[in-house]
Amino acid sequence: MEYRLLEKTELWISPVKLTEADLGACALAVARALGLNPDEIMVTDALEDRLTLDILVPTVRAEQIVARKERLLSELTTVHGVEITEQTEVHSEGILGLISLDEEMGRELLERSQALGTQIADRIRKRSMVFSTGKEVLKGQIRDTNTPFLLDSLSAVGFQAVKGPVLDDDAHLIARAFVRAMEGGFGLIVSTGGIGAEGKDQTLEALKQVDPQAKVPYILKFRQGQGRHKKDGIRIGVGHYGQTRIVCLPGPHDEVRLAWPVLREGVQANWDKQNLARQLANALRKKFLDISWDDQVRVRHETKEIEHDA
Repeated sequence: MEYRLLEKTELWISPVKLTEADLGACALAVARALGLNPDEIMVTDALEDRLTLDILVPTVRAEQIVARKERLLSELTTVHGVEITEQTEVHSEGILGLISLDEEMGRELLERSQALGTQIADRIRKRSMVFSTGKEVLKGQIRDTNTPFLLDSLSAVGFQAVKGPVLDDDAHLIARAFVRAMEGGFGLIVSTGGIGAEGKDQTLEALKQVDPQAKVPYILKFRQGQGRHKKDGIRIGVGHYGQTRIVCLPGPHDEVRLAWPVLREGVQANWDKQNLARQLANALRKKFLDISWDDQVRVRHETKEIEHDA
């Protein structure tokens, strides 16, 4: 389970005797004790018998801080020029005060935190927000049939599904909406529209802002710059951020319906983003392959009729 520090990121250790101690080494020792990276903690003050440090991350895991005082002080004793006494304590005005819990209380708290964390994670995983994108939907020029379909479909398989606002074709705006949904405790975000090859299509750019390692396989490829195609193809997008999965679907309603069985199976089976993106792209690509094959058959049939009439 993660704890938000809520700007109470300072802790101080006193009394402690310092004699030409390397403050950088002190920070490294505390980082080791708390399972932090070296650049996630720094010494901000060393005055008289008090050593003050600042945690530079907004959240920490419960096991990193609960009942970690003895480990922290033990690490500090390895730093040349640092002397710890039996009276030395670790203090904080915020959640970091849990460092000073005794081992038995710390163990009980960790057990409760793990149970609560599992409950919260399950609840988050079953909360979904659905966004529709595009100026034509925003202005009411076309009816949004995707959102009602997805809300009903997600609810039918146990999700608490919520309608998000219709989003304009703006990567930064869409990315901010995704982040707000994640911060609101939604474990699944689904968007429709904005994944095409036109310049106005910005949903995948937004996804990449939130998850630079998002998977965006092609559904179709084009020659870039041909006609309205500012990009070299149409892609599907699946990303992750924390506990939240983000899935970017096409805008056409028949394609959303085609993608739904794959999405349903993927989220229920907890596929990773690469597998889910690949399976969605395969399902959607099949539609275009079928259309292409039908067109080829029609052309051959029409050609034969022309040859016969001739």
